[in-house]
Amino acid sequence: MRTYLDCIPCFFRQALEGARTVGVSPRVQKRIMDEFAGMIPEIPLSATPPEIACLGYRLLKKIGRHPDPYQKIKHESNRLALALYARLKNRVGRSRDRLLSALELAIAGNVIDFGVKNTLNVAEELKKILDTEKSSIRKKTLFHYSEFKEALKNAKRVLYLADNAGETVFDRVLIEEIKRRDPEKTVYFAVKDRPIINDALFEDARSCGIDKSATIISNGSDAPGTLLCACSKEFKRVYRQADMIISKGQGNFESLSQEEGPLFFLFMVKCPVVAHETRCRLGDIVLLHHVKRKGRPGGNGVRTRGTARDDIRAQSKGAQRQPCSRRKTGKIIF
Repeated sequence: MRTYLDCIPCFFRQALEGARTVGVSPRVQKRIMDEFAGMIPEIPLSATPPEIACLGYRLLKKIGRHPDPYQKIKHESNRLALALYARLKNRVGRSRDRLLSALELAIAGNVIDFGVKNTLNVAEELKKILDTEKSSIRKKTLFHYSEFKEALKNAKRVLYLADNAGETVFDRVLIEEIKRRDPEKTVYFAVKDRPIINDALFEDARSCGIDKSATIISNGSDAPGTLLCACSKEFKRVYRQADMIISKGQGNFESLSQEEGPLFFLFMVKCPVVAHETRCRLGDIVLLHHVKRKGRPGGNGVRTRGTARDDIRAQSKGAQRQPCSRRKTGKIIF
């Protein structure tokens, strides 16, 4: 997904809220904002939102001198979500369709996102998920469940792209249900290599019990999404060999919606731009099947099924998008 002008104010909001989370002085906050503002004119709108957001968070870590600004928040999110694990398992166990229930819960867990809302009350949001009347699980506009079941049935190697800490407990419930249905499946759970917002790292995944049913791997990057150009060779090998890729969160959708692969995007719609891109409403949970499109002139041969409108795509069709590893983005080259 390309960047829209509406995304730019959001990048500044994330940088400012991140600086306040770290607790740096107003003077340092201003310095972070000033340096980030200096990068914006050099960044093409053909770049994905995670590419641009990554610059702001790297500045935050560099100038704020805190290697993991959201560390305490991640630990608390893990603790609160783990306290719900037994209830989540019980809910899946009592369901007529266990896979559907686990899938819905995994997507609902995507609400734990401090990149979108820095004042998030994790305990309150988790409580809402288990409240059948208030739960976002009921809000489904785009949900390719039959395609998901068929792809899962035939897949031997599944790559699961993680998103946020705490959310990994909900991912664990889905992965355990996948393994219950077919213990012979190989499941890889990919986390970020270095801290970025509240995205899950190796220790977050392990502390939430992911290692009991999947092999935890690093994607080799610190971007708030999955920028293949910035990922390690080892990760890209697993990506290419996967029969099915389960991609969690808006950041992964924004960074991979133009890439090839047997992708299923699972996320909650949390911003107007993504709502527009997917034709969904804010708060909807999305299960989106990503498929190839043959012979599209001037494109990369890929479309996202049932999502972006051709007229939206046409707005940026003239831009020749370079791989991020070759494009100079501000002062940082991916």
